[in-house]
Amino acid sequence: MVPKGPHKGNGSMLMEVPNRGRAGIIAIVDGGDGNLANDVGDAWLLRNGFTLVSLGWQWDASGGDALRFFAPIAKDHGKTITGLLRGDLMPSKVMQEIPLGHLILGNLGGLEYPVSAPDDPRNVLTVRPSRDATRKLIPRSEWQFAETVDGKLTASDRHIHLKGGFQPGKIYEYVYVVADPVVAGGGFAAIRDFASYAKHDPHAVAPAARVYGEGISQNGRFLRDFLYQGFNADEEGKIALDGVLAHVAGAGRGSFNYRFAQPSRDAQPTSSVFFPTDIFPFTDQSEQDAVTRETAGLLDRGAAENVLPKIFFSNTSYEYWGRAAALIHVSADGKRDVPISPNVRIYHFTGLQHFSAAFPPQKGMGDLLGQQPQSALPIKYFWRAMIANMDAWVRNNALPPESSYPRIADATLVPLRRYAFPLIPGVNTPHEANEGSRLDFGANWREGILSIQPPKAGKPFPVLVPQVDGDGNEREGVRLPEIRVPLGTFASWNLRDPSIGAPDERVSFEGSYLPFAKTAGDRQKLGDPRKSIAERYAGREDYMARFATALDDLVRQGWLLPEDRAALLHRGEIEWDEATK
Repeated sequence: MVPKGPHKGNGSMLMEVPNRGRAGIIAIVDGGDGNLANDVGDAWLLRNGFTLVSLGWQWDASGGDALRFFAPIAKDHGKTITGLLRGDLMPSKVMQEIPLGHLILGNLGGLEYPVSAPDDPRNVLTVRPSRDATRKLIPRSEWQFAETVDGKLTASDRHIHLKGGFQPGKIYEYVYVVADPVVAGGGFAAIRDFASYAKHDPHAVAPAARVYGEGISQNGRFLRDFLYQGFNADEEGKIALDGVLAHVAGAGRGSFNYRFAQPSRDAQPTSSVFFPTDIFPFTDQSEQDAVTRETAGLLDRGAAENVLPKIFFSNTSYEYWGRAAALIHVSADGKRDVPISPNVRIYHFTGLQHFSAAFPPQKGMGDLLGQQPQSALPIKYFWRAMIANMDAWVRNNALPPESSYPRIADATLVPLRRYAFPLIPGVNTPHEANEGSRLDFGANWREGILSIQPPKAGKPFPVLVPQVDGDGNEREGVRLPEIRVPLGTFASWNLRDPSIGAPDERVSFEGSYLPFAKTAGDRQKLGDPRKSIAERYAGREDYMARFATALDDLVRQGWLLPEDRAALLHRGEIEWDEATK
């Protein structure tokens, strides 16, 4: 999407790395309907002259409308290559059969590979109650590669059927033989080469003076891996991406450039367990893993080639629990804060979850049904400011806000055992958080060949999470008015509803919203240790005055744009009315 005339453009391209083949940046930043090509919301990106590109990079993105990379099949001197592939899932209801591949929500995900040798004895299916529990082998006579079609069980190279069905609340893991790997890592080259083409080819269909790579979740991890693997230098050694905005990637990279790569796989509490996602190195500058003695940094290759972009690594509260985000700014042993590069900013948006839920707060659905309502705090307005700040930084060297995240030094980042969440009646708290992993996939896995499935898991990296105040809201980071002037607690996690099994485990992607009692009497009846709304504020006018002050601070500091103040102030009024009705 390009400006109609050169005078309407600002010379900057926002290149979206689409999440599992779906473009979404206009919907997220401008508020448009992602399913309607003609709905661009308030058109903030367009009004500000950005060229917008969403480029397919994932070879197996599911769905007929997905943007994808058509990767060639690799051969070994003309011979077919075979290997082992692994997948897992925890159902939220009884399922007679499951699809091979990774469908994360609905049909969003990756198709991966069909089984190539259904009768091979290396094909196995196991079950266990939790990620670290011992796997139990399911007898081969109890399952087969098949699906039910028109009421009849039919052989299928993309489904597994289990007698008695797959039960909710259990992790099922399957390993099977596959063939014909594609050159999945070509997706990195696609992003690199299009950025270079846009900047240097006089006939480019979407010309730009500057290109900013933008990625959310899977795509943020893609951009971290893109930088780590040295793809920001084009074939002539020129810088490809001038800026990188990697959002909610946590400490992760991903399965993007391996033999039989599975790019949709991530790292969740009860699925995609022990995949090459949250693996060393984590920090932008070089660090040493004291266990393996390996020394490396995310930006080593870019620094050596003098092609370092400006970078925003931004995360929400969820990523510190669900994506080991603390590892991007602490030492590998979890004992100290580490410095970050001058071209990097790390932003922690407190109280938000992996994706912004709808307001008013409500529980998730299906696989995402949690015990508590989700966090409905919006990321939209932070995104607009980040894009504007990145453009000003690259274009004019105007410095963006300094990094804002919890630290070991001031005890705003702590081990799980020191996490001091208040005892709120009816609220269960998590017993664990996702860890960075030391994994061994075999002798050649550093060269991209994973021969051991499942991998050998070594000692995990330390877990550190943001400390909270007496209300349960995080103490350090970028704090929306809803955190500074709260009407409730925005927890970083949400446990699974008992109806979908494993109620002691966290729900993927979600935080929790736990409203305050309205009055002191209500609070005392509930036994809630948190002050009620009436004990905090004299009324609506008092609350909104404090809300406006907090909002003005964020605008002044560059976290929000002045033009968005009115919309956020109105949202504050609606939130008060909802909390006190």
